[in-house]
Amino acid sequence: MSGGSCAWLRDPVVLLALIAAFAAFVVQSGELGSADTMHRLQTAHSFWTSEPPVSPQEYPEFGVHGRGGKLFDWYGIGQPLLMLPADIVGTYIERLPAFADYDGNDPSVRNIVVSYSTNILLSVLTALVCFRFLLLLRFSTRQAAGGVLALLFCTTHLHYTQNMMENNYILLLTLAGLAFQYDWMRTGSRQALLVGSVALGLNLLTRLTTSLDLLAAIFFLFLVLWFERVPGRALWARLLEYAKTALPIYAAFVVVDRLYQYYRFGSFFNTYLHYFAVERRLLDPSLPPNYPFETPFRVGFLGALFAPEKSIFLFDPLLVLTIVIAALAWKRFRPEIRAYLIALFLLLLAYICFYAKYTVWSGDFAWGDRYVSTAAELAAFISVPLLLRHRVQLGNLIWTIGVGLIAISTLIQLASLAFWLPLEIYQMETLGHPTLVIALRFKNIIAFALGKMDAWGLKNYAMSQDPWDYIHITTWNVLPFVLRRVGEAPGWVVKVCFALLIAGVALLSWLLWSLCQVVDTSESHSATD
Repeated sequence: MSGGSCAWLRDPVVLLALIAAFAAFVVQSGELGSADTMHRLQTAHSFWTSEPPVSPQEYPEFGVHGRGGKLFDWYGIGQPLLMLPADIVGTYIERLPAFADYDGNDPSVRNIVVSYSTNILLSVLTALVCFRFLLLLRFSTRQAAGGVLALLFCTTHLHYTQNMMENNYILLLTLAGLAFQYDWMRTGSRQALLVGSVALGLNLLTRLTTSLDLLAAIFFLFLVLWFERVPGRALWARLLEYAKTALPIYAAFVVVDRLYQYYRFGSFFNTYLHYFAVERRLLDPSLPPNYPFETPFRVGFLGALFAPEKSIFLFDPLLVLTIVIAALAWKRFRPEIRAYLIALFLLLLAYICFYAKYTVWSGDFAWGDRYVSTAAELAAFISVPLLLRHRVQLGNLIWTIGVGLIAISTLIQLASLAFWLPLEIYQMETLGHPTLVIALRFKNIIAFALGKMDAWGLKNYAMSQDPWDYIHITTWNVLPFVLRRVGEAPGWVVKVCFALLIAGVALLSWLLWSLCQVVDTSESHSATD
C-alpha cells in the first residue's frame, strides 16, 4: 500500500492535479468575487426553486424585462449551468441544523460551497487539459509541467480562481477544444474531435463572443496542416471530416442558446445585449443610439494595450516574454507552435477590437481587462515551456530576462489575491486617472500590513459608503480573514479555517517541491536513455 501510494505521488499528472486543487483551495475568500457572478448564481437558483432569476428590488440597477414583463438577467446560460450542482448541494448544506444560527450571514454557507467546489474543479481540469495539450505539442514532461504552473500561478488565471467570473470556465473550454481537436488531427480519433467540439460548443452558451475562440481553434488546425504542407486533396478531406463532425455539434449548442433566448425574451434572433441596450435607453434617453458600443475605438483599443489601469502587458507580463521568444526563435519553432502563436495572437487582437467600442471596454470592476484576459493568458503561458525548450539557443541574457519576468508575473498575480478587487477602483475616485493599479496594489499591501492606510491617504469617503463593500476591502481577501473581519462566525470556526489554510499552504509547497523532483528525475532518465 505504501509503495503504491509513493508511486502515485511520483506521477506528474497526479501532482499537477493536486497542486491545482490546493492552489484553488488556499486562495478562496468564500465569496463569489463579483456582482455578476452573484446574479448568475441567482439565475441558477431559479432553475430549481420558486425564486425569481432577478429580484424586483434590484431593478433598475440590474435586470431586463422579458416575456410577460418578468425580470431576467442579461447573461448567457453557461455559468449558471456550471454552478447549478454546487448551488443545489450548497443550499441543502446551508439548511442543516448545524448552520441554523449562521444561515444567511456573510459569507453564506451556500456561497462558500459554490466558490470552493466550482473553482477547485475548474482549476484541476484546467491543469490536466493544459498538461495534455503541451505534451501533444511535443514539449517534454518538465517543459509541460512548467507551462501548467505558469498558467496557474503566473497569469491572471490565478486571480479569477479566487474571483469566479466566467473567465476560467471559458479558458478551460477553449483549451479543451484546442487540445482534443489537435489530438484528433494527429491521431484521427473521432472521440477526441467530439469532446473538443462539445467543449467549444459549451463556450457559446457562456458568452457568444467565444465564437472567436471556436474560429481560432479551426484556424489553428488549418495552419498546422498548411505549415506541414499537407497536400491539397488531403487537406480538404480533413477539413470536410471536421465539418461533418463538429458543425452539427456547434449548431446544437446555438439552438440551445436560441431557445434560452426565446424563453426569456420571445425572440430567436436577437442577443441579450440587444434587450439590455433597449432597456437602458428607455431608462436613460440621453444614451447615444449606438449604446452600448459608443466608446471611440482608439480609446478601447489602446486602453487594452497601454492603459495603466488595464494594460494586458502589465497584468500578464508573460505576454512580453512570449513576444520576445517568438521574435528571436521563430525559425526554430515547430509548425504546431507557429500555428498556435499566430492563432492565439489573432484571437487576442480580435477580442481587443471587438470590445474596443464597448461602453465598459475595460471590464469595469475587474482585475485587468477581463474581456480579453482569457486570450491573453493563452498567449502568455506558452512562453515558459518555450523558454525551457530553447534556453540554449536564446542565450543567458534572454534566460535571465525570462526568469525575471516569471518572478514579476508571479508577484503580480499573488498581489491580485490580497484584497477584494474594488479597493483600487474606490481609491481612484480621489486619486484620479491614470493610476498604475498594480503599483497601487503593492502600496496597499504594504500600508495595510503596517497599519498605514490612513496615514498614506489610502482611505476615502467612497470606500465607506457601502458597509458591505467596506468590510470586504479592508481585510485580506482569504476566507479565515474575511470570517474574522465580518465577525459573525464562531471563534473556533475561524481558528479551524486558519489551521486549514496553513496546512493547505504547507501541503501546496510540498507538492510543488515534489513535482520539481519528479520532473528533474524524469529529465535525467530521458537524457541517459
